[in-house]
This record gives sequence, structure tokens and C-alpha cells, in this order.
Amino acid sequence: MQLVIRRYRPSDKDTVRTLFSIGIQEHIGPCFRNAMTSPLYLAITLALCVAGYFLGSVFGAVVLPGVWVGLVYYSCYNLYASYVNLKLRTDMQDIPRYYLSNVNSCFWVAEVEVDGRAEVMGMVAVVAKQSGKEGQGELFRMIISQSCRRMGLGLRLTQTVIDFCKERGFSKVVLETSSTQTAAVALYQKMGFRHSFAHTDTHAPRLFTALTRVKILIMEKHL
Repeated sequence: MQLVIRRYRPSDKDTVRTLFSIGIQEHIGPCFRNAMTSPLYLAITLALCVAGYFLGSVFGAVVLPGVWVGLVYYSCYNLYASYVNLKLRTDMQDIPRYYLSNVNSCFWVAEVEVDGRAEVMGMVAVVAKQSGKEGQGELFRMIISQSCRRMGLGLRLTQTVIDFCKERGFSKVVLETSSTQTAAVALYQKMGFRHSFAHTDTHAPRLFTALTRVKILIMEKHL
């Protein structure tokens, strides 16, 4: 596989936005499954089924747990789909302004040759941040196409960010990811990132975030 990691170009915009949308919304299904297979949610579903049966016979036994399951799914959908909509209107709408206007920030794409034609199959970005007197880089928008996963592309994109931050003299690289993204967490740990802390503050309504049982993980790597 011939791979080139290069700086973002304006001509990449539509491809990158599509890759971003697909990559983020892929987490809706795993998020829903993780929530519904938890002991607490299995118990709630069973309890609603029993309550529905006694309150309204077989119909009630189906409707009550069905409403509950639908609410959980909608919460998972809202968490990721609304995030995509928000970012497509902000930084992913104007990548040069958000990621390329500062020499200490950057946005890269991974271009892979497919059937003799170069296609963008991955991306990652870094933004310079100030923490006291020290500079640090924050990793954003790590997305890899499904067809190019488990080929080391994620490692190379992450290393690109780390090398960039070292060249700028940053003290560390930080990032946020969700607890649902277990493959991403494993990748970052392999690259030397460690958990700093976790929180549940998201752009979504608090009720929806709580129902998804998702935590936002903060990870960092000291350079």
C-alpha cells in the first residue's frame, strides 16, 4: 500500500467532511450496544417488560420496554449525530482558518493509492494550546476509513502529530475521545498516552449524555 501523509489542501474539503461524518456516526451502534448490554439497563428493560405485562397485558410488555430502548437509542444517536452537525458548521467548514492559520497548528490527510488513483483515507489535526508558560498540542479529528484500518495508519498519523509537537518544543500532546471508542483508546495507549481524567460534559443535553453512559476521556503524552 502506497501511503502519503500530507498537509490538507482546499480540494480535500468534501472528501474530508464526508470521512469525518461517517467516522463519527459509526460510534452510534457500539454506543447503543454498550449501554443496553450493561447489567443496569438489562434489569430496567426486564422490569419494564414485567410491569407492562401486569399493567396492560402482552401489548404493555412490548410497548414499555420498547419506549425505553428507543429513548436510549435516540440518546446515542443524538450524541454523535448532533456533534457531526455542529462541527460541519464550524471547524470542518473552514479548515484553513481553524487549523492552518497558525504555524503551530496543522491538518493532515493520509492519501492512499487505490487502483492507481490517490484517495484520502485518513486525517488528523493538531492545535497549539497554552498551558501556563508551556505550550502543548491538542490532537483533533483522528479519523480513518474502515477500509484502511488495522494497517498501521492510525499509528503513523498519531506519530505525525507527536513529531510535529516535538519540533515546536511543546511539553505534551493532549486529546479527548469517548469511552465508546475502544480501538482509538487502545491505539493512543500504545503510542504512550495515559488517562488524565474523565468527564460527562458534552454538547448534548445532560439527560441524553447520561442515558448513553458515555464518558469523555482526556488523555495526554508528555514529550
